[in-house]
Amino acid sequence: MSLSQPARSEPAAPIPDDSDDPRRRYVLVEARRHFMAHGFAATRVEPIAREAGVSTATLYTFFPSKAELFQAVIDDTSDEFARQMDDVRSVDGPARCQLTRFCEAYVAFMADPLVTSVFRLVMAERSRFSAMALHFYERGQTRIGATLVEAIEALTERGELVCDKPSWAAGQLMGMLEHPVFFVPMVTGDTLSIRRPHKQIAADAVETFLARYAGPNLDAAANDQIP
Repeated sequence: MSLSQPARSEPAAPIPDDSDDPRRRYVLVEARRHFMAHGFAATRVEPIAREAGVSTATLYTFFPSKAELFQAVIDDTSDEFARQMDDVRSVDGPARCQLTRFCEAYVAFMADPLVTSVFRLVMAERSRFSAMALHFYERGQTRIGATLVEAIEALTERGELVCDKPSWAAGQLMGMLEHPVFFVPMVTGDTLSIRRPHKQIAADAVETFLARYAGPNLDAAANDQIP
């Protein structure tokens, strides 16, 4: 299938610094909706432009091909996901409090239907865009995982945790959360429901993590401080 640009119906004037142009945002919003509903191959550019309120020529000024539009949608969605986790960076307090807040936020994030839908879309197109699929996964893991790694490093310095490899420990904790709330629904197509509430999944993961990495300064009573 060719991804070449069709003939334009009108000349397109260059738009300097189009990242601030609200029309670009309208296009991305509509493109995300179309790609998620129809997949890459079946999505047509003309309806996206029409529903975004721009001409096809203007859309191609922002995104010279459908492939580049798809890449921009995935990058924009990845950034949005990372922003959802940014407020977790400001959390302070005892180890159990910090880890619980992170886990609850991460569980809510991974269980978000939009997150699941976008991952399914990326995986469905991975044969066509293998580099993009890998980039999407690694980008999310790096930005979100960095929050947890920073917390583990700080808690280790305070003696609340004993951890030689914070990145490994972060991966283990995230894995305990991802399996029930993300990978199981992803594999089963949402036909298998998880019976444990999200808060319980987060609490169980934290307790398992602390059983492995608890340090001498861990506050055993800190559980009472979690709202």
